Amino acid sequence: MVKVGLTGGIGAGKSEVSRLLASYGAVIVDADKIAREVVEPGTPGLAAVVEEFGNDILAPDGTLDRPKLGRIVFADPEKLKALNAIVHPLVGARSAELEASAGPDAVVVHDVPLLTENGLAPLYDLVVVVDAAPQTQLDRLVRLRGMAQDEAGSRMRAQATREQRLALADLVIDNDGPLEALEPQVRAVWERLRRA
Repeated sequence: MVKVGLTGGIGAGKSEVSRLLASYGAVIVDADKIAREVVEPGTPGLAAVVEEFGNDILAPDGTLDRPKLGRIVFADPEKLKALNAIVHPLVGARSAELEASAGPDAVVVHDVPLLTENGLAPLYDLVVVVDAAPQTQLDRLVRLRGMAQDEAGSRMRAQATREQRLALADLVIDNDGPLEALEPQVRAVWERLRRA
Protein backbone atom coordinates (compact mmCIF):
# COMPACT_ATOMS: atom_id res chain seq x y z
CA MET A 1 0.00 0.00 0.00
CA VAL A 2 1.17 3.49 -0.85
CA LYS A 3 -0.23 6.26 1.35
CA VAL A 4 -0.39 9.63 -0.37
CA GLY A 5 -1.31 12.97 1.15
CA LEU A 6 -2.99 15.22 -1.44
CA THR A 7 -3.37 18.87 -0.54
CA GLY A 8 -3.72 22.34 -1.99
CA GLY A 9 -5.16 25.69 -1.06
CA ILE A 10 -8.87 26.39 -1.39
CA GLY A 11 -9.68 26.94 -5.07
CA ALA A 12 -6.44 25.29 -6.29
CA GLY A 13 -8.32 22.42 -7.95
CA LYS A 14 -7.58 19.58 -5.55
CA SER A 15 -11.06 18.09 -5.99
CA GLU A 16 -10.56 17.73 -9.74
CA VAL A 17 -7.16 16.06 -9.18
CA SER A 18 -8.76 13.72 -6.65
CA ARG A 19 -11.54 12.85 -9.13
CA LEU A 20 -8.98 12.04 -11.84
CA LEU A 21 -6.88 9.89 -9.50
CA ALA A 22 -10.01 7.96 -8.48
CA SER A 23 -10.79 7.36 -12.16
CA TYR A 24 -7.33 5.77 -12.57
CA GLY A 25 -7.90 3.45 -9.62
CA ALA A 26 -6.75 5.28 -6.50
CA VAL A 27 -8.66 4.71 -3.27
CA ILE A 28 -9.69 8.20 -2.16
CA VAL A 29 -10.09 9.09 1.50
CA ASP A 30 -11.71 12.53 1.33
CA ALA A 31 -11.28 14.48 4.57
CA ASP A 32 -13.85 17.14 3.57
CA LYS A 33 -16.49 14.49 2.82
CA ILE A 34 -15.74 12.72 6.09
CA ALA A 35 -15.84 16.06 7.94
CA ARG A 36 -19.42 16.45 6.69
CA GLU A 37 -20.35 12.89 7.69
CA VAL A 38 -19.10 13.26 11.28
CA VAL A 39 -21.39 16.25 11.91
CA GLU A 40 -24.57 14.86 10.37
CA PRO A 41 -27.73 15.03 12.50
CA GLY A 42 -27.70 12.53 15.33
CA THR A 43 -23.91 12.21 15.47
CA PRO A 44 -21.77 12.90 18.54
CA GLY A 45 -19.81 15.31 16.32
CA LEU A 46 -22.80 17.55 15.68
CA ALA A 47 -23.76 17.45 19.35
CA ALA A 48 -20.25 18.61 20.30
CA VAL A 49 -20.28 21.42 17.71
CA VAL A 50 -23.68 22.65 18.97
CA GLU A 51 -22.42 22.50 22.56
CA GLU A 52 -19.44 24.68 21.59
CA PHE A 53 -21.17 27.16 19.24
CA GLY A 54 -24.86 27.07 20.22
CA ASN A 55 -28.07 26.15 18.42
CA ASP A 56 -27.76 29.18 16.11
CA ILE A 57 -25.41 27.20 13.86
CA LEU A 58 -28.20 24.75 12.99
CA ALA A 59 -30.38 25.10 9.92
CA PRO A 60 -34.17 24.80 10.38
CA ASP A 61 -33.99 21.10 9.37
CA GLY A 62 -31.48 20.33 12.15
CA THR A 63 -28.44 20.06 9.90
CA LEU A 64 -25.30 22.10 10.41
CA ASP A 65 -25.52 25.49 8.71
CA ARG A 66 -22.01 25.26 7.27
CA PRO A 67 -21.90 28.73 5.67
CA LYS A 68 -22.98 30.34 8.96
CA LEU A 69 -20.44 28.35 10.97
CA GLY A 70 -17.79 29.16 8.35
CA ARG A 71 -18.39 32.89 8.74
CA ILE A 72 -17.93 32.53 12.50
CA VAL A 73 -14.79 30.39 12.56
CA PHE A 74 -12.93 31.94 9.63
CA ALA A 75 -13.23 35.34 11.28
CA ASP A 76 -11.79 34.15 14.62
CA PRO A 77 -8.71 31.89 14.87
CA GLU A 78 -9.64 30.72 18.38
CA LYS A 79 -13.09 29.60 17.24
CA LEU A 80 -11.55 27.82 14.26
CA LYS A 81 -9.17 26.06 16.66
CA ALA A 82 -12.12 24.98 18.83
CA LEU A 83 -13.99 23.58 15.82
CA ASN A 84 -10.91 21.73 14.59
CA ALA A 85 -10.39 20.20 18.05
CA ILE A 86 -13.85 18.63 17.75
CA VAL A 87 -13.86 17.57 14.11
CA HIS A 88 -10.26 16.53 13.36
CA PRO A 89 -10.07 13.54 15.74
CA LEU A 90 -13.36 12.21 14.33
CA VAL A 91 -12.11 12.64 10.76
CA GLY A 92 -8.82 10.93 11.64
CA ALA A 93 -10.56 7.89 13.11
CA ARG A 94 -12.87 7.46 10.10
CA SER A 95 -9.97 7.97 7.66
CA ALA A 96 -8.01 5.21 9.39
CA GLU A 97 -10.98 2.85 9.03
CA LEU A 98 -11.25 3.55 5.30
CA GLU A 99 -7.52 3.12 4.75
CA ALA A 100 -7.53 -0.18 6.64
CA SER A 101 -10.23 -1.51 4.29
CA ALA A 102 -8.12 -0.87 1.14
CA GLY A 103 -6.15 -3.75 -0.36
CA PRO A 104 -2.41 -4.24 0.23
CA ASP A 105 -1.54 -3.11 -3.32
CA ALA A 106 -3.75 -0.03 -3.22
CA VAL A 107 -2.68 3.53 -3.79
CA VAL A 108 -4.58 5.30 -1.00
CA VAL A 109 -4.88 9.04 -1.58
CA HIS A 110 -5.84 11.05 1.48
CA ASP A 111 -7.44 14.25 0.17
CA VAL A 112 -6.59 16.57 3.08
CA PRO A 113 -7.10 20.33 2.67
CA LEU A 114 -5.35 21.16 5.97
CA LEU A 115 -2.45 18.71 5.70
CA THR A 116 0.16 21.47 6.02
CA GLU A 117 -1.62 23.37 8.78
CA ASN A 118 -2.00 20.27 10.93
CA GLY A 119 1.53 18.90 10.40
CA LEU A 120 0.27 15.68 8.80
CA ALA A 121 2.95 15.21 6.10
CA PRO A 122 4.86 12.55 8.12
CA LEU A 123 1.79 10.28 7.98
CA TYR A 124 2.20 9.73 4.23
CA ASP A 125 4.73 8.05 1.96
CA LEU A 126 4.43 10.96 -0.48
CA VAL A 127 2.82 14.40 -0.41
CA VAL A 128 1.27 15.76 -3.61
CA VAL A 129 0.47 19.47 -3.71
CA VAL A 130 -1.98 20.95 -6.20
CA ASP A 131 -0.61 24.43 -6.74
CA ALA A 132 -2.21 27.59 -8.11
CA ALA A 133 -1.33 31.24 -7.72
CA PRO A 134 -3.33 33.07 -5.02
CA GLN A 135 -4.97 35.30 -7.66
CA THR A 136 -6.12 32.17 -9.54
CA GLN A 137 -7.55 30.72 -6.32
CA LEU A 138 -9.37 33.96 -5.51
CA ASP A 139 -10.80 34.19 -9.02
CA ARG A 140 -12.11 30.60 -8.88
CA LEU A 141 -13.69 31.09 -5.46
CA VAL A 142 -15.50 34.26 -6.54
CA ARG A 143 -16.36 33.27 -10.11
CA LEU A 144 -17.04 29.54 -9.76
CA ARG A 145 -18.19 29.17 -6.15
CA GLY A 146 -19.98 32.50 -5.86
CA MET A 147 -18.13 33.60 -2.73
CA ALA A 148 -17.83 37.24 -1.84
CA GLN A 149 -14.27 38.45 -2.35
CA ASP A 150 -13.74 39.23 1.36
CA GLU A 151 -15.05 35.80 2.43
CA ALA A 152 -12.80 34.08 -0.12
CA GLY A 153 -9.84 36.12 1.11
CA SER A 154 -10.47 35.27 4.76
CA ARG A 155 -10.68 31.55 3.94
CA MET A 156 -7.44 31.72 2.00
CA ARG A 157 -5.70 33.58 4.86
CA ALA A 158 -6.87 30.92 7.34
CA GLN A 159 -4.86 28.31 5.41
CA ALA A 160 -1.14 27.72 5.06
CA THR A 161 0.71 29.86 2.55
CA ARG A 162 1.58 28.61 -0.89
CA GLU A 163 5.25 28.50 0.14
CA GLN A 164 4.49 26.41 3.24
CA ARG A 165 2.59 23.84 1.18
CA LEU A 166 5.24 23.65 -1.54
CA ALA A 167 7.96 23.11 1.09
CA LEU A 168 6.28 19.80 2.03
CA ALA A 169 5.67 18.57 -1.53
CA ASP A 170 7.25 15.46 -2.97
CA LEU A 171 5.28 16.05 -6.18
CA VAL A 172 3.64 19.26 -7.43
CA ILE A 173 0.75 19.54 -9.90
CA ASP A 174 0.58 23.01 -11.44
CA ASN A 175 -3.09 23.92 -11.81
CA ASP A 176 -2.74 27.56 -12.75
CA GLY A 177 -3.79 26.92 -16.33
CA PRO A 178 -6.78 25.48 -18.17
CA LEU A 179 -8.39 22.17 -17.24
CA GLU A 180 -6.98 20.41 -20.30
CA ALA A 181 -3.43 21.06 -19.01
CA LEU A 182 -4.26 19.26 -15.75
CA GLU A 183 -5.04 15.73 -16.93
CA PRO A 184 -1.60 14.89 -18.41
CA GLN A 185 0.08 16.05 -15.19
CA VAL A 186 -2.24 13.97 -13.02
CA ARG A 187 -1.71 10.94 -15.27
CA ALA A 188 2.08 11.33 -14.86
CA VAL A 189 1.72 11.60 -11.07
CA TRP A 190 -0.48 8.47 -11.07
CA GLU A 191 2.19 6.52 -12.96
CA ARG A 192 4.77 7.65 -10.40
CA LEU A 193 2.51 6.62 -7.50
CA ARG A 194 1.97 3.17 -9.03
CA ARG A 195 5.76 2.65 -9.05
CA ALA A 196 6.27 3.93 -5.49
